[in-house]
Amino acid sequence: MPGKELSDPCMNCHEAEPEFTLRSRRVCQECYVRFVAFKAFKRMENYRLRKGMPKTGPCKLLLPLSYGVSSTVLLHMLHKQIEVLQSKSHGPAGFEILVLVVDPSTIAPLPLPEYGFDRIQETFPRCSFTQLPFHSILELDPDVHQIMSEYAGEGFADDTSNSDEERLASFRTSISTATSKSDVDRILLNRFIVAFAKKMECRGIVWGDSDSKLAAKTLANVAKGRGSAVTWQVCDGMSPFGLEYNFPLRDLFTAEVRTYAGLFPELAGIIAHDAPPSENVLTKNLSIDELMIRYVSTQGEKYPGVMLNVTRTASKLQSSGASSVGPQCSFCGSFMPTTNVATSTNSADGDEQLNKNLPPQFCYACARSRPDLRC
Repeated sequence: MPGKELSDPCMNCHEAEPEFTLRSRRVCQECYVRFVAFKAFKRMENYRLRKGMPKTGPCKLLLPLSYGVSSTVLLHMLHKQIEVLQSKSHGPAGFEILVLVVDPSTIAPLPLPEYGFDRIQETFPRCSFTQLPFHSILELDPDVHQIMSEYAGEGFADDTSNSDEERLASFRTSISTATSKSDVDRILLNRFIVAFAKKMECRGIVWGDSDSKLAAKTLANVAKGRGSAVTWQVCDGMSPFGLEYNFPLRDLFTAEVRTYAGLFPELAGIIAHDAPPSENVLTKNLSIDELMIRYVSTQGEKYPGVMLNVTRTASKLQSSGASSVGPQCSFCGSFMPTTNVATSTNSADGDEQLNKNLPPQFCYACARSRPDLRC
């Protein structure tokens, strides 16, 4: 007996009722999941097949997990890839995923899913997990002690008799403006993740940033004077820290990632959804990062192709004015121009005094966030 003929079948498989609109195409759930998952699969192809890598021994990759939608979805996708790899007796060597959770409650007072860490270990048994508080950076990265003191300037006193938690809190409190606070926290978090990845002898780091988040990060970095860092902060490739950066979700919109997450009930008890942005907050009280996230989240829904072009354009950029073997900023790690920043003749009048006092070990963007050198 012939099957029931569909009046409006899925535009991909033509065998099921469509349930979602995927980039102007009506598709069924199975085709939706396959499309979204393949985007990440394609970005992990080199690691799966070990192209240009040793064929023996584990290829360790670190995945920082924030309990957000994007990083949790990426973990779900990569865990499925590992399951397929391990099910083949003569398959490629593949990779293994080490998951690092920097306890979000030690960064900002955010509500987290109950028993979230235990639940992710049960849900993804083929990955290994480590959870550490934010102040563990002082143990993982010994250099950060001196750098914090130099960065904060004379107004900051690092009391070595205090606990690591108190010392880090004191340093973060010394940063006054919203943009500087957000910028410093992002740099410290990146240093934390890099230090842990090196300790675990990882080849690289896979980040759970979707296209929309990368677009916001690109615009924010340019606005903060970190345009030269865009080439590695939002692009696949080698970072200044000797670790490969990979963004497997870079071809997906946040809305698509969020829809994918809703199709798997096991993720509901893990993901900590962001609170909706308040309409009553003055823009002057928001950091540049928060402003860009708000802008991209609203405009990205109307013009998703524009946001996609932002990250695609960033991927085509090449670093200029800085050598990949030259001096690095002591704080953020970015390569600095080989010429002295302070001698630049293109600085605005408001930045001249800043350039005169710019310490050689800090890049221009980091100097702007310092408590004693703000414009």
